[in-house]
Amino acid sequence: MTNRELILEAKEAREHAYAPYSHFRVGAALLTKSGKVFKGCNIENAAYSPTNCAERTAFFRAVYEGEREFEKIAVVGGAEGTDADQTCAPCGVCRQVMMEFCNPETFQIVLADGKDHELQLTLKELLPYGFGPENLN
Repeated sequence: MTNRELILEAKEAREHAYAPYSHFRVGAALLTKSGKVFKGCNIENAAYSPTNCAERTAFFRAVYEGEREFEKIAVVGGAEGTDADQTCAPCGVCRQVMMEFCNPETFQIVLADGKDHELQLTLKELLPYGFGPENLN
């Protein structure tokens, strides 16, 4: 699957966001090594702490379905009512979830805006000194 196709899936996921407080809508599309795509959106909560990010929603859906090997994720986010006028990077908690399941050297994160601009990074580039399962061995 191309980055462009994955970005389109993330844009579609963004339409399902529940963001009545921040009005910042995020969509993510996670590609597994087996070729399946799992989408997620941000889901806010009035207490804020229970809010779940789009990236984690996608990962948790995939893990629930038995997937454990991932290739890349596309993330599109921006203010409600806009076409995502800037790129939106995963938060620290989402990066930590990615460390649990992904090889930081090879897992790709594609950040895109609504104007066809994209930035592709590895997890290691976003989280250079990440703590993962291998640190517990």
